[in-house]
Amino acid sequence: MGNVNQDLLAYREAARNIKRAIMQSRYRAAECANAEMLNLYYGVGKYLSANTRSGKWGTGATETISTQLQGELPGLHGFSPSNMKNMRIFFEQWSSELEPNRQLPTADSDSDDELVLIRQLPTAELGETRMMAFCRVGFTHHREILRKCKTVDERWYYILRCADEFWSVADLKNHLRADDYASFGNMPNNFALTIPNERTAAVAVRSFRDEYLIDFVNIKESDAYDERDVENAIVAEIKKFIMTVGAGFCFIGNQYRLLVDEEEFFVDMLFFNRDLQCLVAFELKKDKFRPADLGQLSFYLSALDKYVRKQNENKTIGILLCQEMNRTVVELAVQDYDKPMGVATYRLGTEIPEPYATLIPVIDGVQQILMENEDKK
Repeated sequence: MGNVNQDLLAYREAARNIKRAIMQSRYRAAECANAEMLNLYYGVGKYLSANTRSGKWGTGATETISTQLQGELPGLHGFSPSNMKNMRIFFEQWSSELEPNRQLPTADSDSDDELVLIRQLPTAELGETRMMAFCRVGFTHHREILRKCKTVDERWYYILRCADEFWSVADLKNHLRADDYASFGNMPNNFALTIPNERTAAVAVRSFRDEYLIDFVNIKESDAYDERDVENAIVAEIKKFIMTVGAGFCFIGNQYRLLVDEEEFFVDMLFFNRDLQCLVAFELKKDKFRPADLGQLSFYLSALDKYVRKQNENKTIGILLCQEMNRTVVELAVQDYDKPMGVATYRLGTEIPEPYATLIPVIDGVQQILMENEDKK
């Protein structure tokens, strides 16, 4: 009987190992397929750019070519006239970064050279980390990033986060709308003074934003609510909140109970951050920042470090979330504490004025029309 049980355990372990190998193989295959698609789209975009921008092809060439392709390859997806123009944008927006020493191609080439022109994605200029991230991100993600980002640095910020955190297109749109790039790393804090390891302190600075858009919390400004209502609404959508605060956060619990000499205290929300290897306590305040709020947070951090933190973990970080703050007051107040703390604001979706909230899809539509008009040139 013992041998049978051992055999069953061995078979289960074998099945798990094979399953893991299958999933890894599928993931690698999907990565390769995506890289190959980007390779093709970049090359097609280059080919279209060389011939349409030079005037060799007349007006309506892209539409005609798309129709011809659909006829010769029934069921072909991704080569509509609008998407082929997106391929041209993809090439033109990235060519200076991917091929910094190469001029825009011309249409003066024979058919063999044109085929080489189409099959080309020179990612070697990017470096290994960026090259891997670039090829992992889907074309729809790339398209959204190119539409919304004004600088190359901003593009790379979102590409790297998409690749690292496996954002869906919907996730990406939310982060673009929240303008993550502008606010991450800007939170007033005392990390440089309270975290001895400079590298860890730098990671901590980059891990938090100065404002969080919590647009999934459906509480109106006119409602009678307090911090606990906001907290409960966040916990009910904890996955969305984790996507908002960033990668590496693991939720431990809300109203986390601390017992100090038989007296109870409760932390609003407690997380663990894998990148920082420490607990992170979030305290919610409904109103404007008050320096006294940091005293309560500092006490919670001391209790967490003494009673909850494990020996191999870094000291607990505290983040105070309030609805309004005077940055100068915060920066002055936070420097007086020896516990790593920062202060950020949060904004509920219902705080966006109704007329502007209604106009968001309209504005997106106008941007799309402007992009399409630009494509026709």
